[in-house]
Amino acid sequence: MSTRYGSSPGGYVWALLEPIGAILVLALGFSLIVNAPALGNSFILFYATGFLPFNLYQQVSLTVARAIVFSRPLLFYPTVTWFDSVIARFVLSTLTGVMVSFLVAAMVVLATQAHPVIEVWPIVLGMTLAAVLGLGIGLLNCALMGLFPVWDVVWSVITRPLFIASGILFILEDLPHAIQRILWFNPLIHVIGILRSGFYPLYEASYASVTFVLLCAMIPAALGILLLDRYHRDILEKT
Repeated sequence: MSTRYGSSPGGYVWALLEPIGAILVLALGFSLIVNAPALGNSFILFYATGFLPFNLYQQVSLTVARAIVFSRPLLFYPTVTWFDSVIARFVLSTLTGVMVSFLVAAMVVLATQAHPVIEVWPIVLGMTLAAVLGLGIGLLNCALMGLFPVWDVVWSVITRPLFIASGILFILEDLPHAIQRILWFNPLIHVIGILRSGFYPLYEASYASVTFVLLCAMIPAALGILLLDRYHRDILEKT
């Protein structure tokens, strides 16, 4: 925690302030453009239910992807393995993301007086899937970024549209059917839809598939583990 957050002014507080600022900007900006959110009547709650699982996925995938580079000095000790580094970063990032999401969601509900009828299971499932997906993508990227440093830049470029294409700003059902069929293959659409159904009981994300999200997490995770187990020493020498 100290090495991850201690170097920035405010330290660990920024883990809470960053998502709050992003949600407020989204809510304020879109409230000036559209009359009502796609679900409910609170812009802040709607965008929070989309941004928080996306933010958890993003933070977990990034921290896991850079685990070996981040923990490089420790990995020269025989008792510390690349797996220790990955798991440590995953646990810290997940616990931080879950804590921040809980605090932000609670503040949003209290501040807006939205009084949603909350169902706990879809929320827990959505956050769990976001973390697992982040771990799977992060493991593969950890290997690829270590073997091919340019992949870090390439990945950041090709995934920039994810913020728009993941359902943070809309619900899938509002889009034309042709676009729905394309965006269905984005696992984050499923994650956000599942989580939103926990805050909006009348909303049923019938398109969401837990199996599809798990496959999108497990296949990259398996490939990443195989590559890291084979090439982690080469990656350490490069970094």
